[in-house]
Amino acid sequence: MGGDILNLELIMPDEMQEQVSQSGEPYELIIIGGGPAGMTAAVYAARKRIKSLLISKDIGGQLLLTANIENYMGFSYISGNNLTEKFRTQMEQFPIVDIIVGDSVEKLTKGDGQFAVTTPRGREYTGKTVVIASGKRSKLLNAPGEQELVGRGVSYCATCDAPLFGGKDVAVIGGGNSGVEAVIDLMGIANKVYLINRSTPLRADPILVEKIEGAKNVVKLVPYTAVEIKGDNVVTSLIIESRETQEKKELPIQGIFVEIGLLPNSEFANELVSLNEWNEIIVDCACQTNVPGLFAAGDVTTVAEKQIGVAVGEGTKASLSAYKYLLTNA
Repeated sequence: MGGDILNLELIMPDEMQEQVSQSGEPYELIIIGGGPAGMTAAVYAARKRIKSLLISKDIGGQLLLTANIENYMGFSYISGNNLTEKFRTQMEQFPIVDIIVGDSVEKLTKGDGQFAVTTPRGREYTGKTVVIASGKRSKLLNAPGEQELVGRGVSYCATCDAPLFGGKDVAVIGGGNSGVEAVIDLMGIANKVYLINRSTPLRADPILVEKIEGAKNVVKLVPYTAVEIKGDNVVTSLIIESRETQEKKELPIQGIFVEIGLLPNSEFANELVSLNEWNEIIVDCACQTNVPGLFAAGDVTTVAEKQIGVAVGEGTKASLSAYKYLLTNA
């Protein structure tokens, strides 16, 4: 292992492809994903002087969609953007890894003792080991009108879009932590915030629920489901249905925030790696999958708790496990 290791720099896909083509050598490790697990894996790869590539649509992952973080050790409070920058700065202290930002992985295969990663742009990179840290994405509501009005009142990120709805009436769909956090973000900005959840009580942590109790502009509607989003060019109303009486209501609103959960970004590997019933990648305590040399970390895996601190620990383990694999199989 080892060889010449590049200083950390942002390399766009076309430039990266030219560089890889010139070297002709496979990477020792390819890290898929730039969230907490992926960035941590990159730091530990650097410390072990592993020739690596990190490829991701962005740097930060779900951190970029998180407004307030109060449970990451060392910080009594920090925003997702600020924590992302601290993670990124940590990476930049080490001579590590080629990084491609703005591309993603379409297919992961294995043959002739090494892995091949293919991107939607038709690029291909090869590696001796892989750490999948691709995280999760927002689950869709799948209600009529949703897709037509995305970006026109329908949003999946209150952290990103809440300021656009100052003085307006909005609805948040989902009563877990992300849903209640969205309400907290919005209740100081919007005129009225409807919180809609299909079950009662809310599933969010009590400390979060306490923050919205007593808020005069928050209206909880449970147990209700969203059945249709209306509007021509922008959202004008939301139709909801009681799960107890089947009675329907139409709420005149201008914004809808869908916060009903996340789906693992594992499709690119589903023909190679074993998944559970929720399409999470099955890993053991060393982050090993059923495929030798293929490791996974963070929210995309079967690890029980989807937390930043857990993702950081899993990214650490995955990278060190890849290092040990390379020592005995290089």
